Amino acid sequence: MKRRSFFKETTTAVAGLGLTTVSFTNTPDKKGVRPVKVCATMDQEKVSFYSDSIKEPMKVVHIADTHLFTDDERGIPYQQYSGRMAKAYNETFHFKTGEKTEPKEAFAKTLAYAKEINADLITLIGDIFSFPSEVAIEWVVSKLEETGIPHIYTAGNHDWHYEGMEGPLESLRDTWIRKRLLPLYQGNHPLMAAYDIKGIRFLAIDNSTYQINEEQLAFFKEHLASGMPFVLLVHIPLYAPGKGVGFGCGNPDWGAKTDGNFELERRPKWPEEGHTQTTFEFHKKVFSAPNLMGIFSGHIHRNSIEILKGKPQIVADDNASGGYLDIDFLPMRNQDKSLIF
Repeated sequence: MKRRSFFKETTTAVAGLGLTTVSFTNTPDKKGVRPVKVCATMDQEKVSFYSDSIKEPMKVVHIADTHLFTDDERGIPYQQYSGRMAKAYNETFHFKTGEKTEPKEAFAKTLAYAKEINADLITLIGDIFSFPSEVAIEWVVSKLEETGIPHIYTAGNHDWHYEGMEGPLESLRDTWIRKRLLPLYQGNHPLMAAYDIKGIRFLAIDNSTYQINEEQLAFFKEHLASGMPFVLLVHIPLYAPGKGVGFGCGNPDWGAKTDGNFELERRPKWPEEGHTQTTFEFHKKVFSAPNLMGIFSGHIHRNSIEILKGKPQIVADDNASGGYLDIDFLPMRNQDKSLIF
């Protein structure tokens, strides 16, 4: 991960919303992990996190679901697998202006905005690509390098998926991460990685199969036990009561009976038995984590916010339509501490 100087339309109900603090006590839990107190506000794409655990300001631009579809002659042998998604986002409408746009333009403008505001970090949280096109991946890597801004990437369910290609999803994910997506990870583990920036730990965990494996759960528990304030980055949102299967990680209704897209996406049907116990345990651990500041995700192509046990999960609008999140992490002012905590 390149280091820079940082080391020296939402619904009316959500706009301007002040969220409950993550914790009202500063007493360590049984394992000695001290709860993190957070207040978060959101107004359309602008998100602000305030905490006395934040020691210096940090700006993050969060991108998900760009669905870049550009391909070249190297993709010709795979057109039987990429054909549908190559046509899916050729023209979109900007999330704010309603004007016509397209994914490549939207992504370039979002990176230009990140550079304009002098962002400390760009988070790329899945479905940046509609399929693992070599030329699209090379273009993104070059554009990120041009910004000079550090980035974190984790895959979405389309980034590595060639529709109709045979094999278990986990095996296909491993194959196309290794063959195509690997440069985006900058030498870090593709399925789980931790990045420490200005006193906050960002955990990027790949849940692009809708499931969490045992190694990822152990990784999460290890960083939970560290006591360091952390932010979780996942492509597929974690389930919240009342949400559909788009909030498919830890959803008790996820499984074969609710899988309406397996034929369209030409992939194996979700398991009859639903989620593994490991995935359910991960969900429980996340929302019980005293040092979790918040969760950022994508996948559903619209802004959303959920609060479970005082922990905010914020979902970005799709970048294919120009959507992004402009996130500030800010120290809590003393006059605000006395009012909120």
